[in-house]
Amino acid sequence: MTTVRTLLAVAGGAGTTLRVLGGAGVVKPYGPRTLVRMLTTLREFGLGPAGGFASLAVREPDAIGLVDELGELTWGELHRRSNSLARALAERGVREGDSVAVMCRNHRGFLDATCAVAKLGADILYLNTSFAGPQLVDVIAREKPVLVIHDEEFAGLLADADVAGRVLAWTEGDPTGATLEELVHSHDESDLQPPSRHSRIVILTSGTTGTPKGAPRKEAGIDAAVSLLSRMPLRARWRTHIAAPLFHTWGFAHLALAMLLGSTVVLRRTFDPVEALRTVEQHRCQSMVVIPVMLQRILAADPAAVDGIDVGGLRVVASSGSALPATLAEAWMDRFGDNLYNIYGSTEVAYASIATPADLRADATSAGKPPYGTVVRILDEHGREVPTGETGRIFVGNGLLFEGYTGGGSKEVVDGLMSSGDLGRFDEHGRLHVEGRDDDMIVSGGENVFPQEVEDCLVAHPAVTDVAAVGVPDDDFGSRLRAFVVTSQDVGEDELKDHVKANLARYKVPREIVFVNELPRNGTGKIMRRELAEREHG
Repeated sequence: MTTVRTLLAVAGGAGTTLRVLGGAGVVKPYGPRTLVRMLTTLREFGLGPAGGFASLAVREPDAIGLVDELGELTWGELHRRSNSLARALAERGVREGDSVAVMCRNHRGFLDATCAVAKLGADILYLNTSFAGPQLVDVIAREKPVLVIHDEEFAGLLADADVAGRVLAWTEGDPTGATLEELVHSHDESDLQPPSRHSRIVILTSGTTGTPKGAPRKEAGIDAAVSLLSRMPLRARWRTHIAAPLFHTWGFAHLALAMLLGSTVVLRRTFDPVEALRTVEQHRCQSMVVIPVMLQRILAADPAAVDGIDVGGLRVVASSGSALPATLAEAWMDRFGDNLYNIYGSTEVAYASIATPADLRADATSAGKPPYGTVVRILDEHGREVPTGETGRIFVGNGLLFEGYTGGGSKEVVDGLMSSGDLGRFDEHGRLHVEGRDDDMIVSGGENVFPQEVEDCLVAHPAVTDVAAVGVPDDDFGSRLRAFVVTSQDVGEDELKDHVKANLARYKVPREIVFVNELPRNGTGKIMRRELAEREHG
């Protein structure tokens, strides 16, 4: 029988690619007719969502592809649904090269919309479900989508946005306006003619330091999957609970991985720590995709509600999207086993390094090592590589670098490597340590202070559950460090300062410690530091 192995060998993907994909169970035999249909689909619709998910409908049409609150859908059903929706969107004026905005939580409508828009050759703009109305208005004015597909709950936020076409995805009660389900069930579900261009995915930056920027990407290809799989042992046909938002780079990456692995994607519209574990148990998920704050919330959940839930089948918990405190990594593995993989990267450079459980056990402060096909260099201000152990700017090279912001501009590039925007260093074991954003570093009294180092120290105190440190102006020192902490028990400011003083240099002790009930975070779990820096003391 003809096999995918033959296909990859012809394409030049031998060696590491074959070893990694073979180990993941991707390489399997297909009959000649199925293989020809798969190749034709991928050639005509590309390796992105249009071709990738359509090829799954060819390979395994009756396999369960998606599970959400409404039930199960096979890959064949998902393929036919997006065919119908694509025809409906074309009737509403969506053409090749247009932009369509999608503002959906994690449910089938997200995948329906993604595949339908891609099959028309239009670009897909993912809107962050936690953005405020003015942010959405600004983004839509800049990106100019011709239509927005959104959950009904976001209608008010989008009311002032200048976009002509609207389709409601998830609805409650008796909605007003065209709904995705109505369009799916009222149009022809047969296969479409392929577009002349392939769709682009546009993911927005977090907006923690300003207006969110659009970061477009073309189709990633097999190498992107091989890179992740080289250090994270996901397997074909697993059930994967993607708890991380699908509109975010990390959540979407695992949706894209499903195109290759044939994973059953298990979704819930909103995250609840106990419900997430119950979902893993109920659907026998072998992997879970999260952002660090989700791990934090699970560990903080009522033990009485969690202890009876069996998640022993979890083999990979994939975390990314924001900094993972060392104490959080250790606490997770101590409670749920050595299944945690932490991925460091950014919207612009995708993933740069992966910390395996072994890395985190050896040094939980590290971000691990670069995966296959990824180069990471630490450069000084002149673009020269610094010695091992010295801090510099992190630059990344791989096949996933973004193309430049949709509104113009890009990240700095040196010798083909793109800046991640962070500072860091390599240790003697080749592990990367991320020390914070290059624009977060403050100079206080002539000394360089990295807020993340102080945060890691404070969160190690048994009374502290969450922390953020920011620089604020100071008349005497130029800048000073102010720490905002969330605590689980009574503790004084002096005790926390003494804790920092006992573990770090004296100039790194925050001048002020402010106690808060919670830290402001966006939808991907990142702390909104600008909000904190603008707050008055107390």
